[in-house]
Amino acid sequence: MARIDGRAADQLRPVEIIPNFNKFAEGSCLIRCGNTQVLCCASVEERTPPHVPEGEGWVTAEYSMLPRANRERSKRDIAKLKLSPRSAEIQRLVGRSLRACVDMKKLGERTVTIDCDVLQGDGGTRTASVTGGYVALALALKKVGAADALVDQVAAVSAGIVDDQLLLDLCYEEDSSAQVDLNCIMTGDGKLVEIQGTGEGRAFTVEEQRALVDLCAKGIAQLQTIQKNVLEG
Repeated sequence: MARIDGRAADQLRPVEIIPNFNKFAEGSCLIRCGNTQVLCCASVEERTPPHVPEGEGWVTAEYSMLPRANRERSKRDIAKLKLSPRSAEIQRLVGRSLRACVDMKKLGERTVTIDCDVLQGDGGTRTASVTGGYVALALALKKVGAADALVDQVAAVSAGIVDDQLLLDLCYEEDSSAQVDLNCIMTGDGKLVEIQGTGEGRAFTVEEQRALVDLCAKGIAQLQTIQKNVLEG
C-alpha cells in the first residue's frame, strides 16, 4: 500500500522542534510532526497542590486545540463551559507521561504545568504533546536550577493497521481509516510508560500489538535523538 505522503511503512513524518518559542515561559517549544503543530509551554510555580506530600513537587499538563486547528472550526472549551472529554483524557495522558521522567523529591516544592496547545492538527496531537512537552519541561527545569530532577526521557508516537498493513506515525487520513490505532509512550531506555490501543475496524491479536509496539519503539528512538539534539544544541 502506498502511503498518502509517500513515506515508508516504518518512517516518521518530518519532525522539527523549535526550542524557546515563547518568550515568557520558563521552557517552551513548537513541535511539528508533518502538518501537526503543537506549542508546548512549561510554567514553574514555587508551590504545590494540597495532595502532594511535603518536600515533593508535581508535574501536570493541560491540552487544548485552537478553533481552527482542524479542518472545520471547533468551539473553544470555554465556550462550552467545561473541558471536552477528549481534552481531559489527553491532558491526563501527557501529565502521567511527563511525571514518569521526574524525581519529585529532587524537584522540591514546585509545580510544573505543561500547556499543550494544538495550532494545527493532522493526527498524532497527543503524542506530539508528550514529545514536545518533554523538551519544554527539560528547558524549564534547567532554567530554575532543577535539572537534576529530570531522571529520564520520554517520547511518544502512534502506529496503526490500515488496510491490514502496519504503519508508523499516522497522519489524519490514515488515522481516520485505521482498523487499529495505537499510541505508545516510552522512556529513554525503551521501557513502556503507557500504551493506548483500540481496534476500530476489527479486533487485533497480541502478536499484532507487539509488532505495533516494536514499530513505535523504532520511531521513539529517533524522536529521542531529535530531543537530545535540540536540548544539547
